[in-house]
Amino acid sequence: MLVFKSFSVGLIFLISDFQPASATLVPRAVQTIHKAAIRHTRNLARDLRVAFGGILATQPLLDDSQHVVYCRPGRPGLGGSTGNDTNGVSSSRAGPSSTKSSSGASPTGTGMPSLPSSPWKLTESHLGNNFFDGWNFTVGGDPTHGIVQYVDENTGRSNGLLDVNSNGNAIMRVENTPNVDNTRQSIRITTQSSFNGGLVVMSAVHMPTGCGTWPAFWTNGPNWPAGGEIDIVEAVHDYTNNQMTIHTNTGCTLPTANAQALSISGTVIGGTDCAALTTGNQGCGIRANSSVSFGAAFNNNGGGTYAMQWDTTGIAVYFFPKGSEPADLTNETPLPNTWGIPMARWPASHCNPFQFFNNHHAIFDTTLCGDWAGNVWTVSGIPGQEQSCAERTGVSTCEAFVRGNGAAMAEAYWEVEYVKIYQNKG
Repeated sequence: MLVFKSFSVGLIFLISDFQPASATLVPRAVQTIHKAAIRHTRNLARDLRVAFGGILATQPLLDDSQHVVYCRPGRPGLGGSTGNDTNGVSSSRAGPSSTKSSSGASPTGTGMPSLPSSPWKLTESHLGNNFFDGWNFTVGGDPTHGIVQYVDENTGRSNGLLDVNSNGNAIMRVENTPNVDNTRQSIRITTQSSFNGGLVVMSAVHMPTGCGTWPAFWTNGPNWPAGGEIDIVEAVHDYTNNQMTIHTNTGCTLPTANAQALSISGTVIGGTDCAALTTGNQGCGIRANSSVSFGAAFNNNGGGTYAMQWDTTGIAVYFFPKGSEPADLTNETPLPNTWGIPMARWPASHCNPFQFFNNHHAIFDTTLCGDWAGNVWTVSGIPGQEQSCAERTGVSTCEAFVRGNGAAMAEAYWEVEYVKIYQNKG
């Protein structure tokens, strides 16, 4: 999560085939300010490696023959909600999630056509009471200079930041103490497993939103930017349109900024050079055209599912608003080639996906203010941010607002249904 740090919703990472999104243009002056602020944030993954390199232990790559399921039912101490209704956690579904079959078999029955065989094999699942198994918890400050303190699992549970609710969904909150002197506690988790190419699925019903927030869901490799970074879900404040970005070593580019030529629904912002070194750590971003792809609009729409596909054709990100997920995806037999054009795509023709990206881990985090959100506190003109947070809150700085308004953190939480990682059968 570098500059475009991290961003919840149903996510699907397709790490072996890919595609893109759409965005909204803003006045030239606003874009200049916004891009300048974003450039500061690109140091995230690099700083993370320095700051937390000794904390997050590297785990071996998943063997394609393995299917790790973190969803064993009934582990004590993990079920139920905290009863803190002020965080707005949904409780409409009854009972924890259960393990689904990953055999790839199609539904059977008289008159029901069989689904085509999927090229993807499910290798890792996080859902239900054991969602948090298989993740490392970052402990310490935020490398992007946000005013949060990331805490371990036990502290998170004790302080009401970490939970699996009565719907079987994983909850990751930000501390909402009325006033703090410096930082608020938050959660940042990284998969213990790593992968090279694949399909990762992430579905959520709620993501952090509101002035001061900067959430992200992303993947990252070693020795940033050499291992590459893929920001799947990320934005700040009250934004409603997700921004997807990659950051790489020199040599990776988009072939064009034309959405039609790229066959994406999103809009290229910030140029076609994806190298961190030559773009001031900015990389190359694509903004979604969907106004329900991020933030409060995403939450009010019931959430959705994101899919990131990483294969020999390049990298692509898909988004499905809640209820529109294709049957092959929900049946764990994904067929990305049938999903239509992606929101975002970075073709292999100009960016070799296995040269510029390797050994990735998936990451969730929520920071406050920091290099991006803090630097665009007074900026308006981005979709969802028609009025700046300074104007909306009447507070001159992001830091002052966050420290003195714990109640404003009520919507600063992730509610994730599952994360699933697939590998190509070939």
